[in-house]
Amino acid sequence: MTDFFDREGDGKYDKAYKETTPDILKAFGDFNNAVFAEDGREIPLKYRELIAYAVGLTTQCAYCIDAHSNAAVKAGATETELAETAWTASAIRAGGAFAHGRLGFKLTGAHDH
Repeated sequence: MTDFFDREGDGKYDKAYKETTPDILKAFGDFNNAVFAEDGREIPLKYRELIAYAVGLTTQCAYCIDAHSNAAVKAGATETELAETAWTASAIRAGGAFAHGRLGFKLTGAHDH
């Protein structure tokens, strides 16, 4: 998917959102701005950006990885914090596969043999 990622050029494809659903686009922008407001939240912005970076890594969204890793650094995150966030996301993603792998045994009855 990252082959399609173009930081500078992809914004031109927002035209359909702007022309066909401007109310939803505005509502989403307002929501996103509220979530990532610099002040007025209990969780500091740096940590919210690191959380968003971790989610971007687990969903493998190049746009989220780009935006939130850079925003985290801008908010004061270090290279080590980015690395630890990536490892945390990796552990959760791998842990999910491990935990859900049990369903294979449950659903096939393989554990009964």
